[in-house]
Amino acid sequence: MTRVVFVTQQIDPAHPNLGAAVSMVRALAAQVNEVAVLALRAVPDALPANCRARTFGGRSQAGRGVRFAAALAAELRPRPDAVIAHMSPIYAVLAAPLCRPLGVPVILWFTHWRDSRTLRLAERVSKAVATVDPSSFPFASPKVHAIGHGIDVAGLPCRPDPGGAPLRTLALGRTSPAKGLEAIAAGVRLARERGTDVELEIRGPSETDEERRYRDELVASGANVVDPVPRSELPGVFARTDVLLNGAATGSLDKAVFEACASCVPALASNPGFAGLLPPELLFERGNVEQLADRLEAFAQRADRAALGHELRRRVEQEHSAEHWAKAILALAG
Repeated sequence: MTRVVFVTQQIDPAHPNLGAAVSMVRALAAQVNEVAVLALRAVPDALPANCRARTFGGRSQAGRGVRFAAALAAELRPRPDAVIAHMSPIYAVLAAPLCRPLGVPVILWFTHWRDSRTLRLAERVSKAVATVDPSSFPFASPKVHAIGHGIDVAGLPCRPDPGGAPLRTLALGRTSPAKGLEAIAAGVRLARERGTDVELEIRGPSETDEERRYRDELVASGANVVDPVPRSELPGVFARTDVLLNGAATGSLDKAVFEACASCVPALASNPGFAGLLPPELLFERGNVEQLADRLEAFAQRADRAALGHELRRRVEQEHSAEHWAKAILALAG
């Protein structure tokens, strides 16, 4: 392939949630001659030399739609090999009427539990839908392909070998009820009451009123909730972490788990979709406070934590790296 169009919300390496799109674009750029990026907002000089960015941000939804259509039309001549819609189904829906007459395939990348009419329409108009795992897409379709996550393994160095106490745990991501953070905090408290020297840091943004209220409730309960950091500072956060805790609901294969494992930081997770990455003793039932406390006690006593971290990094590098992701996306387009 020679040229693809990549559509996303933001190109910003520092963004706590959306910064991962930058490593995906970089991985695509290493496989093709040119990547044209369409985004609401783009930080200058964030992309390789063979990429260029057009922005279509605006105050109104209608205005953004018009600007997006104009930006995409400009990139359809000469004809690209594919248009890749990143995480926002509406981009696939808006792209299809312009792409279909020219025979340009639309590929949707989507990994989330939430179903919607827009997502259903995007699935119909896309040539293929890529996701992490069958469980990370909300409905069955022959168009859905599990290709792993696109993790910037090279940008996440393996943390120094752990040692000593306390056991430092981290919950990373939005402070949303969907993350099960209240049960995680309760599990850590119970493990501490049983005699395990363990600390918990909850780190992430609160972007909606519901998330801000939830964050306030966590703080009021005594949880240590701190602000998110730019993605460039994640290696430093993981270097201070012994184990990541993730209590997200089924269907949400949080990127943070893969990023932690890429950093040689094991994870305890509640989503059974992580069974392909994590050994059984690192999985727990969502909301089961006693089981999580049991898992923490057992993990604190493991003598092979460093070896486990290195094995998990190997698994992410083999099946979930940005390079693996880019090759799989382009194969779907071809």
